[in-house]
Amino acid sequence: MREWFLIYCKPRQEALAARNLERQGYGVYLPMLRQRRQGHPGARWCVAPMFPRYLFIHLDQESDNWKPIRSTIGVSRLVVFGDVPARVPDAFVGALKAQAGENGIHESDQGRFVAGETVMIVGGAMAGYEAVFKAQTAKERVVLLLKIAGRVVAVNVRSDDIARLE
Repeated sequence: MREWFLIYCKPRQEALAARNLERQGYGVYLPMLRQRRQGHPGARWCVAPMFPRYLFIHLDQESDNWKPIRSTIGVSRLVVFGDVPARVPDAFVGALKAQAGENGIHESDQGRFVAGETVMIVGGAMAGYEAVFKAQTAKERVVLLLKIAGRVVAVNVRSDDIARLE
C-alpha cells in the first residue's frame, strides 16, 4: 500500500530533487506558495516551496526500492524517527492538493491587509483592541500601531491574531 513520506532536501534544491525523483519513477508532491517578498528596491511576488527543504514522496514500503532516494541529486535524506521513516497522513497531503489553486500553486494570504488599515486584534494578550496595520514581517507576524496611554506604540503579533473590522 502506498503512503506519503517526508524527504529533507539540500538548501534551495527542492524542485531539483522533485524532478530527479520523478525521472526515477517516484511519485512526489512539492507544494508551492506564491508570496510577497520584501527586497531591494521593493516588494515583489515569487513562488517558493511552502515547506522549505521538504517534499513529499509516495512510496510502497514493501515493493518500492528506497535505496536510490538517498543518492538522488537535491535530496539530503529521508526523514526518520529512530529507524522508522516519517509517514505523512494521506488526508494531509490530499488537503494540501485540494487547496492548491491554479497550476497547483497555493496563494499566500500575505497582503490581505493594507498599511494604514484599522484592524481588530482577535487573539493573544491584546485581544479586543483596535490597531492600525503597519506591515507584514517574516514568520507569519505583523507589525501594528496600537495607541496605549496616549502614545502610539508598534507591536508585533501573529498574523492569525488580527481581523478586518466589520
